[in-house]
Amino acid sequence: MNQALSRQEDARERIRAVYSEIAEADGQCAGPGCCRGKPDDRAAAIGYSPHELAALPEGANMGLFCGNPSALAALRPGDVVLDLGSGGGFDVFIAGRRIGQAGRAIGVDMTPAMLAKARRNTEAYRRSSGLDNVEFRLGEIEHLPVADASVDAVISNCAINLSTDKPQVWREIARVLRPGGRVAVSDSALLKPLPEQVAQMDAALAGCVAGAVLVSETERMAREAGLVGIVLSPHATHAEVMNGGGNTLEQKITERLPAGSRQSAFVTSLEITAHKPGPAPSHERPECCAA
Repeated sequence: MNQALSRQEDARERIRAVYSEIAEADGQCAGPGCCRGKPDDRAAAIGYSPHELAALPEGANMGLFCGNPSALAALRPGDVVLDLGSGGGFDVFIAGRRIGQAGRAIGVDMTPAMLAKARRNTEAYRRSSGLDNVEFRLGEIEHLPVADASVDAVISNCAINLSTDKPQVWREIARVLRPGGRVAVSDSALLKPLPEQVAQMDAALAGCVAGAVLVSETERMAREAGLVGIVLSPHATHAEVMNGGGNTLEQKITERLPAGSRQSAFVTSLEITAHKPGPAPSHERPECCAA
């Protein structure tokens, strides 16, 4: 294994370890950024409705978000939707109710503990919704366990920044989308480069800060993957929800910033929408989503 691949795998394992700890904490504070107020209050502040939040299985909302991609995607009954970095199933379960029994919501996560949590939550979702339309697959978002051109919408919530090969993630998004399929991503992004002492912090990497790239880089990666109609919308208020609350990670980052600087001067919450060239996909198809 060459040095670059070794560094990538090391970073991936550090991130997997942090999110395993969060999953296994079962609602208790664990890992960077977990202690920023009640998850439902934070989710409501960025546009999730009380009805959506009340319908979630207990423990699905762990506060691991920086936007509302399900709303951005304008999901329709019958859609096949794929969530990258699905965690405990938060956005998958919300998407499942929007797409109905004729649709399919698939979550992909690289952390076995998160996948186990999401699958445990699935039974409660089925009982409360009467729907059997969600599933969770173990995999890396750089190598999605999903067939070519099989998905109507790809969503992701504060996960792509964690990838060690972001251009490959965007190529995978383009691969799995049907012609005309759409992307709706909420992620952390940089308004300007981070100071090196912050960029090298392990906790800042797992906390969705050090792995973020410049807004312009995100646009370039999506465009080079073949996506069109790209719209980038920074949301400072979402970033305040994501980074606020005086948590330990934020304090450590602030200590390493130039005097008088705030994290929000460097990091924002970015909404990204785009689509794959082609006509809007039809829902009249017998198969949807074989791996």
